[in-house]
Amino acid sequence: MTPDPIPPDPIPPDLLPPDRARPAVLRRLARHRADRRFGRRLLAAVLAFAVAAVPAAVLLVLIEAGWEPLRELDAGAAVRLNEAVRDHPLVLAVVRILTDHLWDPVTMRLLVAATVCWLLARRAWRLALWAALTELAAGATGLLIKVTVARVRPALPEPVAHAPGFSFPSGHAMTAMTSCAILLLVLLPVVPRRGRPVAWALAALTVFGTGLTRIALGVHWVSDVLGGWLLGLALVASTAWAFEAWRRESGLRTPALPEGLEPELAPGNSRT
Repeated sequence: MTPDPIPPDPIPPDLLPPDRARPAVLRRLARHRADRRFGRRLLAAVLAFAVAAVPAAVLLVLIEAGWEPLRELDAGAAVRLNEAVRDHPLVLAVVRILTDHLWDPVTMRLLVAATVCWLLARRAWRLALWAALTELAAGATGLLIKVTVARVRPALPEPVAHAPGFSFPSGHAMTAMTSCAILLLVLLPVVPRRGRPVAWALAALTVFGTGLTRIALGVHWVSDVLGGWLLGLALVASTAWAFEAWRRESGLRTPALPEGLEPELAPGNSRT
C-alpha cells in the first residue's frame, strides 16, 4: 500500500507575495476605509493649500507694500506689450481669439468637465472626484482672493480691452495652470511615451500664452499673472498629495510624475 504523500511545508506568510499574504477581504476593507478618508483628505489638502501658497502670499505682500522693482516690472511690461499689440491689428486679433475663446476659463473648465465624464465612464471614480473638486476649488479660491484683495486693474493711456472685476490674481492664468495640470496628471497614462513631451509642451504653451495675452491686452499686471500661476500650482499640488495618500492607504504604489496620478488607466493595465 502506497503511503500518503507528505504535504509540503506551508510557505511562511512573510515569504508570500503581498497579494497572497493579505486576504482579499482585508484588502477590500482597507480600500473602503481609504475611500472614506479620501474626502476628508481632500478637504485637508485645500486647507494645506494655504501653506503651499506661501510664494503667492509673499508676492501679494510685495504688491501691497509697493515694492519698487515689482512696480516697475508691472508698469513697464504692461505698457510695452500693450503698445506691441495696439500697433499691429493682426496680432491684436489673434490675441483676442486666444484669450476670449481658446484659452478662456470656460473653455478650460469644459475640457476638465469632459475629462471627468470620461473618467466616470472608465469607472475611475476617485480620480474623477479629485479632478472635479480641484477645478471647483480653483474657481472659488480665485474669486475669494480677488474680492479680498480688491486690486484695481491697469489703467493704460490707450487701452485695447477692458475686463470687469478686480485684478489679483488673474483668473485666466490660475484656471490655465490648474486645468492644464489636472489634464496632464489624468491623461498622461493614456498618452504614448513618445507623445508625452508634446503634451507637456502644449500645457506649457497654454499656461504661458494665457498669461502673456492678458498682460498684452492691458487687463492684468505681470504680478497678477504670477499670482494666478502660483496659486493654481499650489492648489493642484495640495490635492494631488491627498490623492497619492489615498493610493498608499489602499495598498497601491505611488507613481512617478510622468505616469500621471493613476497609471492603471494606461491601455493594457488592469484596474482593481
